[in-house]
Amino acid sequence: MLAGILIAVVALLHLYFMYLEMIAWDRPLGRRVFGTSPEFAAASKALAANQGLYNGFLVAGLVWGLVLGEGGFAIKVFFLACVIVAGVFGAATVSRRILYVQALPAVLALICLYAGL
Repeated sequence: MLAGILIAVVALLHLYFMYLEMIAWDRPLGRRVFGTSPEFAAASKALAANQGLYNGFLVAGLVWGLVLGEGGFAIKVFFLACVIVAGVFGAATVSRRILYVQALPAVLALICLYAGL
C-alpha cells in the first residue's frame, strides 16, 4: 500500500516535470523553476521538450506497473531504478537538488516495494 502511494507520487512528480519541460519551459513558471533567462529558455526549448518526453515515458512505466498490481513488480522496480539513475546523474551533472527531488522519492518507493509495504 505505502509503496503504491509512493510510486504514484513519483509518477505525479514526473508528470509535473514533463509539463514544466514540454509546456512551461519558456514561460514564467518554467523559467522560475529552472532559473533560466528568456533567451536561454528560447534557445533550449527543443532540448527541454525532449527531456520532458523521457519523463513522460517514466510516468507511463510507473503507471503501467501500478495498474498491473502485484504482477507489475518487475516493471515498478525497473522504472524506479531508471528514475534513481536519472536523479543521480542529474545531481552529478546539473544540481544536487535533483538528488532530493527526483531520486530520493524513488529510493523510498523502491525500499517500500521490496519491503512489501
